[in-house]
Amino acid sequence: MQNGDAENALPQERTPEELLRIIFDYTAKISVERRLRNVLLLMADMGREMVVADRCTVWLIDHAEQELFSVIAHGANEIRMPVGSGFAGHSITTGESLLIDDAYEDPRFNAASDRQTGYRTKSIITVPFVDNDGVIIGAYQAINKLTPQGAFSRRDLEQLKLAAAYAGKSLESVILHEEIESTQREIIFTMGQIGESRSKETGNHVKRVAEYSAVLALGLGLPPKEAKLLRMVSPMHDIGKVAIPDAVLLKPGKLTPEEFDQMKQHTVVGYQLLKSSGRELLKAAAIVAYQHHEKWNGTGYPRGLKEEEIHLYGRITAVADVFDALGSDRIYKKAWALEPILALFREERGRHFDPRIVDVFFEQLPALLGIREHYRDEPAF
Repeated sequence: MQNGDAENALPQERTPEELLRIIFDYTAKISVERRLRNVLLLMADMGREMVVADRCTVWLIDHAEQELFSVIAHGANEIRMPVGSGFAGHSITTGESLLIDDAYEDPRFNAASDRQTGYRTKSIITVPFVDNDGVIIGAYQAINKLTPQGAFSRRDLEQLKLAAAYAGKSLESVILHEEIESTQREIIFTMGQIGESRSKETGNHVKRVAEYSAVLALGLGLPPKEAKLLRMVSPMHDIGKVAIPDAVLLKPGKLTPEEFDQMKQHTVVGYQLLKSSGRELLKAAAIVAYQHHEKWNGTGYPRGLKEEEIHLYGRITAVADVFDALGSDRIYKKAWALEPILALFREERGRHFDPRIVDVFFEQLPALLGIREHYRDEPAF
């Protein structure tokens, strides 16, 4: 192949029309994405396409560890380095953008990433990006120009600055969303533990029910996002127990009909606590709290709902909760052995429980037993 032919085979610079298409395509995708890792991947792809780079990396600051980390780096897993290290560290520390023709000729270059990955870095652009308050939160880095010139230009630098300006604003929004969601998850799990601790259950009960519920949801064919939602909210199923008197909640023997009526109110109380929230998580938690004692044949409580009148989340949590309750020591009983538990589920298929969920329960039994072992309660002495 002649040199001219070889050059023609290499990617060419983007035309203005191509740049606009790339920017519009990626900003549309990024604007609806709420997961940090996915946003970083889209940003890396956008930067790489805009400046025709072999790789593009988005670096963020981990203030707790005083490190920079790359959640997404094309061709590599997560990479970490000291916060002031390398070109990215220099740009983040000083606020300067860098345009480097040969990385190995610059003393600021940290070759640790190359040694880790076996990659050979040559030309680099590094651009810091800021949040809405003007505080630097990370850096965009494009590596190895793929066009015949083989080196980045001032035009590339300006284009990556444009991408970085958008990146900072988008990342701040996504990071805030994740922090809010993380806080909600923590509050929900802690509230679930409070409900269980009133009846002397361990925190592992809510962990097991959460994991069982997610496994059953996935086994039923629910999308991973919905299974994750159910994992987050199912620990709230007994939050209403906070309102049940100790004399009823902690009674070691059989409850009287009047006491059982009091106990049943925990489903209504839990629903009342959660129903007014506009948040998806708490709305789902309200459903689980209200309906996890309903039965497929309509003999459950508090409303006597039947079959698919019961929300799927309530039906799934019912199976998860009963499986764990039967296999655990409670104040009023000892844990059952596995075979009697399985016999009960066979017997209650189509009575207490949704037949389809019972079928999935048996299909997923090895995974459920693995969860039970992983989160087993420590013996009390």
